[in-house]
Amino acid sequence: VAVEKMDFDIEEGSLVTLLGPSGCGKSTLLSIMGLLDSPTKGDYWLNGSPAAELSASQRARIRNREIGFIFQAFNLIGDLTVFENVAFGPRVNRFQGDLGRLVEECLRKAGLWTEVSDRLFEAASRLSAGQQQRLSIARALAVGPEVLLMDEPASHLDPGAAHRIEELIHALKQEYTVVLVTHNIQQAARVSDLTAVFHQGRLVEYGPTSSIFTNPR
Repeated sequence: VAVEKMDFDIEEGSLVTLLGPSGCGKSTLLSIMGLLDSPTKGDYWLNGSPAAELSASQRARIRNREIGFIFQAFNLIGDLTVFENVAFGPRVNRFQGDLGRLVEECLRKAGLWTEVSDRLFEAASRLSAGQQQRLSIARALAVGPEVLLMDEPASHLDPGAAHRIEELIHALKQEYTVVLVTHNIQQAARVSDLTAVFHQGRLVEYGPTSSIFTNPR
């Protein structure tokens, strides 16, 4: 059993951190939230309905259009250009608007536009690690998600690049519901509204981050 005895709500517009040591079930739970996996017992409710009742096409639509994924490894698409990495999701979803404007908007939201505006048609692999992670965030934003699921997005970055990602997460929570997986206690304290603490696959405490760190139950 990877995770058990999970029972908590994530409200729209909140930034929730799933906190705990490596191997405690955080990423497994994030996969369930993103409809990449399903619980073997119990159920995951999304927008007031059990996910188990969704058809395969409904699950695919939610994954592709309503949820943005950001992982530890940047998962950029081969040697596609900066532009095409951001444009990939909208193209798959048959976006009918001004694609150039959308790409610029998402790169601006990701704090990357001024650094890559003259490099849009270079291979994304030529960017620095921190830039590639911000590009992966821009790519996630391009499909117009309501929720961002972030799995250790700063764990492979140097302190300066990690700090920029934290600042970006703080800005994004003004517009999106964000669930952040981390084992970094300081990071959780700096960016999150609510924290869920995990230990050996179980949820041991959930509440306002300030209370978790000053007066844990």
